[in-house]
Amino acid sequence: MDEDKIYMRRAVRLAGRSRGLVSPGALVGAVIVHKGTIVGEAAYKSLGGPHAETEAIAAAGERCRGSTLYVTLEPCAHYGSTPPCADAIISAGIRRVVCALEDPDKRVCGKGFRRLRKAGVLVEVGLLADEAERGNAAFLTHRRTGKPLVILKLAQTLDGRIATKFKSSKWITGKKARQHAHLWRSWVDGVMVGAGTVLSDNPRLNVRHVRGPNPRPMVVDCKLRISPEAAIFESRTAILITSDAVSSHQLRKFETAGAEIWTFPTTEGHVDLQTLICFAGKTGMTSLVIEGGRGLATAALQEKIINEILLYVSPRILGEGIDGVGDLDSKEVADGITLEHMEVKRLGCDLLLSGKVVYPCSLD
Repeated sequence: MDEDKIYMRRAVRLAGRSRGLVSPGALVGAVIVHKGTIVGEAAYKSLGGPHAETEAIAAAGERCRGSTLYVTLEPCAHYGSTPPCADAIISAGIRRVVCALEDPDKRVCGKGFRRLRKAGVLVEVGLLADEAERGNAAFLTHRRTGKPLVILKLAQTLDGRIATKFKSSKWITGKKARQHAHLWRSWVDGVMVGAGTVLSDNPRLNVRHVRGPNPRPMVVDCKLRISPEAAIFESRTAILITSDAVSSHQLRKFETAGAEIWTFPTTEGHVDLQTLICFAGKTGMTSLVIEGGRGLATAALQEKIINEILLYVSPRILGEGIDGVGDLDSKEVADGITLEHMEVKRLGCDLLLSGKVVYPCSLD
């Protein structure tokens, strides 16, 4: 069992190397072991490309016969962009498959395991499932709910300020924390902000401090307060989210700037964020980060669309300033939103607190 964990953990790490590269596909790592020696390993590296299992099988060759395959997600049993991995495993003569997770995709969902077992392959499921689940949270959330994994990113001082009372926010955190935030940008499909953030900071929402793909910039602006000349539109991949009451004439200048327009009904001037997130999922988005500002962060927590939080904390105290989150109508301490599976990481002089959001019953 200890050896099984070593090889499965290696497969999980391999899968993680493709973050940001295969969406809306899954992160998958595969390791083939024969008589205590790794003879083949691979990750799923590009959307529509060869799967991790078949790449590992190709690397192992004849040494597959009688071996054990460690894989982070159930091998597929259907024809998609590639033939079924389950068939390749059987043909290669692999004796045993140890898998972390069943694939919730309706095209798979146990079919891969059944095909392997019918062919006489020993199949074990569940090893290091929690680790594999966390690494594949975006894919799994999207397949199970139809919605993307939504992460709220906040950078604040020790006293909870995201900016001074004069709206100055550069820079709350140090270089290493900003690099880490850009790494997360490279891992997700979209980065969303409110109109206030665009007006005050004029961000590009691209990846600069690390190497990696750019997410799609997204801005929620129901009243079209921002300009089509804002930096967010320079990539010509941005998404403008606004009210369906806005005229086509008003939207034309943003379309000319290269923006994709999403319109939704509004209540009291606000888009229903649950509706927005469901629509984002239908377009194929599996993950997005909300980077502010205060109004959007508060609304996202109120409407319970946030799955995880990344909280960067700087060792500064500003006193009076702008809070990261507004009123959530918490009457008692027990009414507050909490984090589970929380991790703390030091990034230079700053701290990163991250975890999965747990909403209190009082917010229902």
